[in-house]
Amino acid sequence: MASILPGLRRAAPRLARDFFICHQCVRQARPLGKLQLPIKSNLSRTIRFNSSAVTFPKNGISSSPLVNLSQTIEKETAGKGAEKLRKQGFFPETTSKPVAYWLLASAASVFGIVVFGGLTRLTESGLSITEWKPVTGSLPPLSAADWESEFEKYRASPEFKLLNAHMTIEEFKKIYFMEWGHRLWGRFVGLSFVLPAIYFVSRRKVSANMSLRLLGISALIGFQGFLGWYMVKSGLHDDLFAPGSHPRVSQYRLTAHLGAAFVCYTAMLWNGLQILRTNSLLQHPTTSHAQLTHLSSPTLSIFRKSVFGLALLVFITAMSGGLVAGLDAGMIYNEFPRMGVGLTPPKSELWSSFYSRKEDQSDLWWRNMLENPSLVQLDHRILATTTFTAILALWAYSRFNPRVRAALPPNGRKGMLGVVHLVLLQASLGIGTLIYLVPTHLAATHQAGSLALLTGVVVLGSRVWIPRATWKLVQKRIVMVADAKMSSGVRNSVARKVPVQGREIRAIKEMGPPRN
Repeated sequence: MASILPGLRRAAPRLARDFFICHQCVRQARPLGKLQLPIKSNLSRTIRFNSSAVTFPKNGISSSPLVNLSQTIEKETAGKGAEKLRKQGFFPETTSKPVAYWLLASAASVFGIVVFGGLTRLTESGLSITEWKPVTGSLPPLSAADWESEFEKYRASPEFKLLNAHMTIEEFKKIYFMEWGHRLWGRFVGLSFVLPAIYFVSRRKVSANMSLRLLGISALIGFQGFLGWYMVKSGLHDDLFAPGSHPRVSQYRLTAHLGAAFVCYTAMLWNGLQILRTNSLLQHPTTSHAQLTHLSSPTLSIFRKSVFGLALLVFITAMSGGLVAGLDAGMIYNEFPRMGVGLTPPKSELWSSFYSRKEDQSDLWWRNMLENPSLVQLDHRILATTTFTAILALWAYSRFNPRVRAALPPNGRKGMLGVVHLVLLQASLGIGTLIYLVPTHLAATHQAGSLALLTGVVVLGSRVWIPRATWKLVQKRIVMVADAKMSSGVRNSVARKVPVQGREIRAIKEMGPPRN
């Protein structure tokens, strides 16, 4: 007891000065200045102190446990915010939904131009414009003299001399507008992608990884335009195709042009779907983490890998169709499933030395596979049949295997069934196109069907594949939520331990700072 008395004597003057005072006397003797509260700026309510609160000096709040605690929290929050901004940099962590909708719209535009390009080829309109003018070629001929000039250029082409020697200028205008519309659509695809991409990046709507993907797609669009002219150029000179043959573009360049369009479309579609899925998963991180964990189970491992294999198989089959189109291989053996007297043509026809260009015939096998119309059509049949069988087999595996059927989510089962419907439609279109000697409407629909089938497989993949980057974001979001809950628990604990200071915090939030 004796040891406590000296401490009480020393504390008595401070207690009398800080607590047992007259507030009116304090205001007259020491008026309050503008109050600076070390509180977060989002407190919008006013404050009123009761008689149990400490007095405020002129330049701020006197030192107390509550003030020290609030200052410490403010400094830590500001430090974490500055560190987060430094780590984040210019690009946000996730890409916004409007970017996804724009990507899907761009993919739809590419889908349309692929179908229209097929119509341009089927109507033999692709060689009507003999020059490549990316800027000035945006306008069609506007006068009779301009039309006559374009028609004169077309007269000098091998296609006019060998096939269309009796074509009139009115007939020329029809095929000219087909090719001009295809090129104009290509310009629209490029501008409608590059300009919004620049806008979204500048407005910080795109993550760093997605901005690189957009740059790659933009470069691919430009390369696709170059491939288009490179393909057309192959049909404008006699030395680029065999003497006496039908004037046509190179099947290699045609397939490259088609393949670049498919890759561009798939990139737009996949990234758009991935952005939407990422935003959806981040809305409920705990549930999303459980869903992703379920998808990563070994039970679905074979199914996920098989979907990826299907995407590659559909793409390769479509590219073999490009070779068939470039060689007009669909005009022979117009029956199914037989080819002539058997399921395959004679061996001498499949591996003909006519297509070899070396004396030792070392190029016999690959030139026949890529330049022999009979073997090219057989290859396309084999690939199409393999794709058809693989899709049905994967559907049967997902439906009749009890473990896979139970583990596969409902949207995955619906996606698999949609792919089955698309492959049935595509097979019917392919057989019909062959039997009816490649009519324009059936052939164009068959080409659209190949892209639709690839779309179905990609959509299925977006539902069952595991996005590693998105999973990391989900885990990070769960940690952030847990930290927020922990911080909230600490604040509640402090309020319970210091009841007077807790009442002061509530008063600050409710009434705001004291006035002069």
